[in-house]
Amino acid sequence: MKASDLRLKTADELSDELEALKKEQFNLRFQGATGQLENSARMRQVRRDIARIHTIAAEKQSAEAKA
Repeated sequence: MKASDLRLKTADELSDELEALKKEQFNLRFQGATGQLENSARMRQVRRDIARIHTIAAEKQSAEAKA
């Protein structure tokens, strides 16, 4: 997921995306614990996407506060 794509989304869309990623992260953790995880790199991608969404949401909130 690219940051430029996320910047075009509204705050509601970002929160929906964040919720979906957190659910995926939860499922990936369980797959890893049970030995069913095939692509362990996906855990890292999801974690970074979550951080990216948090960063962009904070930027948007800061921009609204300044305006």
